[in-house]
Amino acid sequence: MRRLWGKPTGREPAGKDPGEAPEPSPGEGSVVGEVTLHPWQAHLGELAATGLAGMSRRLPTLVGAAIRLAWRASRFDTVVTVLLNLAAGVFTAYGLLATAGVLSALFAGGPTPDRVRAALPSLALVAGAAALRSGLQAGAGWAQARLKPKVNRIVETRLFELTTRVDLTAFDDTDFHDAMHRARQRGLYEASAVVQEAIDILTGVVGVTAAAGALGVLHPVLLPLLLLTAVPDGWAAARVARMRYLTIFTLSPVRRRKWVLADLMADRDSAAEIRAFTMRGFLGREHDHLAAEECRVHVALARRQTVALVLGEIAGGVASGGVYVALGALLATGAVPLAVAGTAVLAIRTGKTSLASLLYAVNQCYESGLYFADYLDFCAEAERRVPEERPATAPVTFDLITAEDVWFTYPGADEPSLRGVSVRIRAGQVVALVGENGSGKTTLAKILAGLYRPDEGEVHWDANLLSEVDLERLRESIAMIPQDYTHWPMTARHNIAMGRAPDDRLITEAARASGADEVVEPLPNGYGTLLDRRFKDGHELSGGQWQRIAVARGFYRDAPLLICDEPTAALDARAEHALFDRIRGHADGRTVLLITHRLASVRHADQVYVLDRGRVVEEGPPAELLAAGGVFSELYDLQAQAYRLQESPSGPAPRR
Repeated sequence: MRRLWGKPTGREPAGKDPGEAPEPSPGEGSVVGEVTLHPWQAHLGELAATGLAGMSRRLPTLVGAAIRLAWRASRFDTVVTVLLNLAAGVFTAYGLLATAGVLSALFAGGPTPDRVRAALPSLALVAGAAALRSGLQAGAGWAQARLKPKVNRIVETRLFELTTRVDLTAFDDTDFHDAMHRARQRGLYEASAVVQEAIDILTGVVGVTAAAGALGVLHPVLLPLLLLTAVPDGWAAARVARMRYLTIFTLSPVRRRKWVLADLMADRDSAAEIRAFTMRGFLGREHDHLAAEECRVHVALARRQTVALVLGEIAGGVASGGVYVALGALLATGAVPLAVAGTAVLAIRTGKTSLASLLYAVNQCYESGLYFADYLDFCAEAERRVPEERPATAPVTFDLITAEDVWFTYPGADEPSLRGVSVRIRAGQVVALVGENGSGKTTLAKILAGLYRPDEGEVHWDANLLSEVDLERLRESIAMIPQDYTHWPMTARHNIAMGRAPDDRLITEAARASGADEVVEPLPNGYGTLLDRRFKDGHELSGGQWQRIAVARGFYRDAPLLICDEPTAALDARAEHALFDRIRGHADGRTVLLITHRLASVRHADQVYVLDRGRVVEEGPPAELLAAGGVFSELYDLQAQAYRLQESPSGPAPRR
């Protein structure tokens, strides 16, 4: 059987272990092409290629950013966390030094009871220092735990404040969209991790400093012994982490394919086709093949990591032996007393533990910092795309909307979507925009509504230039029934009242005017029914039923300008006819901008603009355009012919 996936095209990292990079067997072709790298894997190559020295160079910047973020989230909790960790380090060093007094008393000459009594004051100091250190660390942990949800809140608020304010064209820019995806999928949630790990770094530094300080006070020559014991553990930890990152990086094509298959087998949208085309066995075999490859690599990784850890332990044992030999030499020469040597062993062990925690925190902070940088970069880019404040007051009503010589090109597009378009819409008119797909109808409607800003040309509402007015206020005067409406996971009541306070009387009127009342009436809780089956007691609607809800949403706003973009796309012929009658009834006194492919529905329009490849090629009342025999007439006739029964030369086709 031909495999589902073709051979990946990405390059392998240099120096890859042969056991690290499994690939599915190459097939004769790829049914589904290479998928995009997941956001949580975007920096694995950099992580795999960066050593501890590189991480350390970037550390001050990351810690600084984390402290500033924590300061914004809560000054009190930040100060408490830092101060309590510092104080805990002081008592760690004090406890180590007090231990020297305990040992000195115990190793002194004289009867054992006398030595124990002499050691009691120092022992009390050790116990008190340990208790205070534990209390201070618990207090720091409490403040640190309070910081995490506060940090998450401010970064989430910041992100979604920007995503809802940026210019709409940003969502048509693939680079911006990818950056937003990375920021949302991992960068957003690494913010609190950066803060957490920066504090862990601080804690590790304090612990190492406390142990080093205690050793320096006991005897300066003891200080290098701490580094001697810590280097093997540090090497092993860095080596194991590098192996893990490199393995995940080289496994990423396999894991991406596996995740796609898993989504297909567990997703509601694909469930019906899996059963209809009996795909269960095929997809299961493909998934199992990839899972087996992934399992094999992880088993090999565990072996290599174990070897590295064992080598680290052996080197650490040798280093510890060297430390004991050095301490023995110092004791033999009388350079240090026995009590100081015993305290040094304890201090070295304490410092070794703190240093291991510090190295791990550095590693984690660097990784989280790379993803958090995606969030910061996206916020900076989004800030640049937020429309500037506009001082002019937006009009509440209008007599005339005009667009003069409007040009517009989507980000990344080679050709303009609109080329010198000019239209005039008078209050109370029904104006239709018609044309083939891609002719620029929806783009023009969004420009008239202030959703897009033209590259060239101007749009006026009476004497008000749209580029100068407050667009948020302007949109209060516009109701829109978009072609691609959202199925909001809310109640029917809130689906209709979107963006405004729900008024049951007005909701009922809007539903009746759109025909949505016939949709809501059979629902178990009426307008209080949740329209999303993914939640308990939720209910799902058909495409046509959703379209009526979307129309009711547009009617509820009761705005002077109603924009209808293909409002009947999901309706049958009878429902379509009824809805257009309802739109005409609702349009009494309002202005309607109608975008549709159903040309028979525009026969009651006051004005029709025919667009072709971004230009207005015809305009006028529908009757005049039909009589003129131009593009509108041609399209109208093509649609009309599709509804005529074809007759054979010998007469009507026989009934079946």
